[in-house]
Amino acid sequence: MKFFFPDTNDFVDPTFDFELESNNEHRIIQRDDKYAHELFKRPVYDGILVSKAVVDGISGVKGIYSVARRQRFFREGVRRFFRLPEYYETMGDCGAFSFAEEYEPPFKVEDVIEFYEVAGFTHGISLDHIVFGFEGVSNSYTVEQLEDFKRRKNLTLELADEFFKLSKNLGFTPYGVAHGWNPESYTDSVSVLQKIGYKRISMGGMVPLRTCEILSVLEEVNSIRNPTTQLHLLGVYRLGVIRQLSKFGVSSFDSTSPLMKGLKDKRLNYHTPDTDGYTSIGVPQVDGNLALRRLVSSGKVDQNNALLLERECLNNIIQYDKGLVEIGDVVNSLCEYEALHSPNVSRRSLFEEVLSDKPWKFCQCEICKKIGIHVILKRGAQRNRRRGFHNLFVAYKKLQYELMVSNER
Repeated sequence: MKFFFPDTNDFVDPTFDFELESNNEHRIIQRDDKYAHELFKRPVYDGILVSKAVVDGISGVKGIYSVARRQRFFREGVRRFFRLPEYYETMGDCGAFSFAEEYEPPFKVEDVIEFYEVAGFTHGISLDHIVFGFEGVSNSYTVEQLEDFKRRKNLTLELADEFFKLSKNLGFTPYGVAHGWNPESYTDSVSVLQKIGYKRISMGGMVPLRTCEILSVLEEVNSIRNPTTQLHLLGVYRLGVIRQLSKFGVSSFDSTSPLMKGLKDKRLNYHTPDTDGYTSIGVPQVDGNLALRRLVSSGKVDQNNALLLERECLNNIIQYDKGLVEIGDVVNSLCEYEALHSPNVSRRSLFEEVLSDKPWKFCQCEICKKIGIHVILKRGAQRNRRRGFHNLFVAYKKLQYELMVSNER
């Protein structure tokens, strides 16, 4: 089973100085910064997924790519642009979540195919339109909502039919997209796509579904799935049920979840192979954190006091990692600063846990080896993204373990 990592425009400066908190003055971002796959000796995913809506934007709204970056993407192609080794695969999709509120997609099938061909993707997903709901125990939909579900499902199948015909003999493997609002409607979509001729099918709209709902859909689909049909799960990250997914014909999935948890999760930001994870330690920048700047501007926080506490926390953390400061001193300074920038929160026990266990000391990934305790600091993009990259390392390691155990059985 293969893991594709969606492009999130995340890269880091490999020369960043963590103690001085400064970049190399000669740094050129596009030339010098590194993607996750460039920081590790071994793969942390099997391929990159890139959405047309992210690169090109939609309906007059720019994507996250600048004009220069977009031009370079098409000029160099996806593999050279991301500096991907040959063994990495590349997958393109239309970015349906970006226009989910629209009545119909803003692109034509020909536009999507041109995007895949010009960029040189190895896999291309057909143009689709997301179905918003799923019939669970507590869900009930109006006649109008169900009619819209059917319209979107049928439109996606019509687009898949056109996409399949136009993509024959081109340079990428075509994937049809199945949408639905219950196991039966998903199964019908897969059945139609197989009749069209698809051997690779992406299961769309499953991101908000619970694991049990995803499995119920796949079990139903499996009853009509051809033995040669392989499934891709769009945006779904469920390492805990990899063995079941494999039995139902899932051969790949994509997700930004490990990275985003490293950036945004409120409790378990730093992942490990054998625990649920640890909290990151927030030491926000007084001059760079929007919430703190507002507190300073309103007069609720004294800027000089905040700066002193910030520096004390950073110094204590760095000295603790070197064995020069006791854990109690570190935690006390962190909690004092936390009371200033987040007065309604107390994370003392979480701080004590991660500082006591020192998980970064036992991690074998290149990031933890190189930057040490800085990997657990929630402070600026250079640290936060590296923690997300570390999580990708752990996730891929877990995936390989689960697949190994599954094969042994």
